Amino acid sequence: MTLPAHLPRLVTAADLERHLFDLRAEVADPRVGLHGPGSKVWEVNREAVLFLGGGRAALLQLAHPFVADAIAQHSRTEADPWGRFRRTFRNVFAMVYGDLESAFGAARRVHRVHQHIAGRLAEDLGGYRAGDPYQANDPEALLWVHATLWETSVLVFERIVRPLGLEEKDAYYRETRRFAALFGLEEAQLPATWTEFLEYNESMWRSGRLAVGRAAREMGAFLFTPRSALSGPVMGWLRVMTAGLMPQSLGRDFGLPWGRRERWIFDRSLGALRRTRGLWPRRLRFVPAYLAALRRIRGDTRRDPLGDFLTRLWLGS
Repeated sequence: MTLPAHLPRLVTAADLERHLFDLRAEVADPRVGLHGPGSKVWEVNREAVLFLGGGRAALLQLAHPFVADAIAQHSRTEADPWGRFRRTFRNVFAMVYGDLESAFGAARRVHRVHQHIAGRLAEDLGGYRAGDPYQANDPEALLWVHATLWETSVLVFERIVRPLGLEEKDAYYRETRRFAALFGLEEAQLPATWTEFLEYNESMWRSGRLAVGRAAREMGAFLFTPRSALSGPVMGWLRVMTAGLMPQSLGRDFGLPWGRRERWIFDRSLGALRRTRGLWPRRLRFVPAYLAALRRIRGDTRRDPLGDFLTRLWLGS
């Protein structure tokens, strides 16, 4: 399942508000938010180890010419790539773990930012030509960014935590459709099942809709550039792990090395993470936003200095 090259119109503020109105009617307890403790989304995405896939999701997004050009021209990613990562996940965590008003507030913030992002491609890439117009609220680009997050999450979860059955994946995917609604995407624009969702992702990897151009390669390289001598080994390790998780053809396009040494590091690292993850303290095993959401649902209003510190460590102040 792929979208047409040019859909008839962009996602408007009115489209978004219509979806938020429908979501409000679906949610039984606004304090819990879109998903809640019994959801597959919370079970999977609470795992801190899923951030190992952050580089993969970012590179897959950059492989879409519209996304790469928009980020290159309209953000400070090259100067502050991890700042953009943190800003993105502040909104994502508000949508996934926040109460309903927090989720809606994040959706409106993202939409307002996207309204001001428009431009024309700087080079011929895949099926696109230099000068082709794009806007951030284009449903094709929104769906691709949405897809990279959830497909990567399940991939990493299964590689490290445990396999998921098809019924679990279908349940997980149905829940992510609420997240898609926060971007104003229509039901008809989404794959119907997990199987179709995977087919959509794989077709995008093989199609001319993804093409790694100059801006994407530069930002991809900068993503793994050490900011200090101390961070050099960590960034090198993350680069190897990202290479092992990427579709091979796109990994090559980004210049990610993948030889015998990288395979050895990747396999040993995955094995170590699988063996030790269950031994991690709860505060480190789960993302702070998930634990804060549980406290909110319990009605626990006490200060949590350690939780605040870990949140700042993950997402900045």
